[in-house]
Amino acid sequence: MPFAAALDVSVTKCTLCVVDGDDGEIVFETTVPTEPHEIAAALEPFAGRLHLVGHEAGSLAPWLHRELAKRGLPMVLLDTRHARANLRAQRNKTDKNDARALAQLVRTGWFKPVHIKSEESLRLRLLLTHRRTLKRKMLDIENEVRQTVKVFGIRLGSGFGHAAFAKRVRAALTGDPLLAGMTGACCALGRCSGKNTGDCTNC
Repeated sequence: MPFAAALDVSVTKCTLCVVDGDDGEIVFETTVPTEPHEIAAALEPFAGRLHLVGHEAGSLAPWLHRELAKRGLPMVLLDTRHARANLRAQRNKTDKNDARALAQLVRTGWFKPVHIKSEESLRLRLLLTHRRTLKRKMLDIENEVRQTVKVFGIRLGSGFGHAAFAKRVRAALTGDPLLAGMTGACCALGRCSGKNTGDCTNC
């Protein structure tokens, strides 16, 4: 007898539902911690008879998908928008009901599978995303400095790199006892040799 299963995943817990592949009758339900070995252990009694195990795309989905597939489970990733359109018809939306509805989608084949990116691709994306975030924050801080020192008649201008910006800030604030403390922070924005020591002589 073939079975279909689905996971409703959250950060800390995962609700499982296994249904009969022929008539859709629920044969097993449980909630386990969101850990691959816990999920695999819960589905172990159905090993060899599971047709597919489905779960929605999400932040934990690539990790869970890879780890569960390594344990021999026939995993399929469901398109989130398509799955939510079906789950929206439920009267009572709970984790258990979501898992039941997803299991029925997997059983009937009425779902859109989503491609899982490779781990190398995800690592590269992470590095590029973090680089973009750091660059934006750095520009935000530089613009904040530019704007706030205008009240003292200091106009730093624009159109130069981070190291040049730190050098210009140092030159503009030297001699002012109140604003001189900003020099070290501004140097940290650049790529000067003193960014880790507080020594701004090379800015």
